[in-house]
Amino acid sequence: MLDVIILIFPYAIAYTIPLLITSLGGLFSERSGIVNIGLEGLMVVGMFTGALTITKLEIIFPGTAIWIGLLAAIIVGAIFSLLHAFACITLNADQVISGIAINMIAGALTTFLARNITGSGNIQILHSLGRKNIPILADIPVLGKLFFTMSYPTTWLVLAILLSSWFILYKTPFGLRLRACGEHPHAADSAGINVYRLRYIAVMVSGAFAALGGAIVIVTYSGEFNGTAAGLGFLALAALIFGQWKPLGILGATLFFGVASTIANVSQVVPALAQIPGILLKTFPYVFTLIALVIFSKSSQAPQAAGEPYDKGKR
Repeated sequence: MLDVIILIFPYAIAYTIPLLITSLGGLFSERSGIVNIGLEGLMVVGMFTGALTITKLEIIFPGTAIWIGLLAAIIVGAIFSLLHAFACITLNADQVISGIAINMIAGALTTFLARNITGSGNIQILHSLGRKNIPILADIPVLGKLFFTMSYPTTWLVLAILLSSWFILYKTPFGLRLRACGEHPHAADSAGINVYRLRYIAVMVSGAFAALGGAIVIVTYSGEFNGTAAGLGFLALAALIFGQWKPLGILGATLFFGVASTIANVSQVVPALAQIPGILLKTFPYVFTLIALVIFSKSSQAPQAAGEPYDKGKR
């Protein structure tokens, strides 16, 4: 059984990382008071931008094209998220409806552009990001094979972002002000905090992280943009709620989803799992999440002002 775990765990980590960074994007947005269910659409934008940038540059800059593509996805994702920020913060639009609109616009726009560029609507990159063993650490018994063998560089990038996010949210004045905007925006305003500006920044961070998650999918296990993120954005949103809007809670939730989904995908080639009906394995993480959300709904720690429009002139 241990051999099976060691075999599938690197693949589970690869599936977890895009979910983790996308959920962290949702965390920043909702901690500021802006609900962002447009994570799916922002991931699609990142996938399109990353794939397009890499295909144009990978012949000219074979060593750095992938990283340029990831950077381009971050920038375009942040800019695209301004649509959601402007609607929700400046126009006081319904945040759920705005997020749905982001998902619809992103999917339609990127598919239209891809069809005009490639003629098929798909954009395929020639080279994916390589997997490497971490020297010395890969030799650690059991743990080395689980965490430090055949890992993508983006795994360590996202984990660094996770630790940085925790530090920023809980150990810096910026994080305190951001969380205050999501809990008591009028009190934050009375203390001299520019609620509008902080919410704009938070939504842009959300867009940048979600787009990075989409681009990571392209450069790791997908390799092709096809106009959809296959529900990963909604799964990341579920992980955000399941993780109680906390960075380490989100890490645990996304890791659970990653492991469960990977087990479902490889179950037919693993004798120990082949006896379990595939439909049960594939639906287990979603059913478990629904049950957990129902059980813990009363103790949910969502930001108090999340989803509520903020008007400086009203209290």
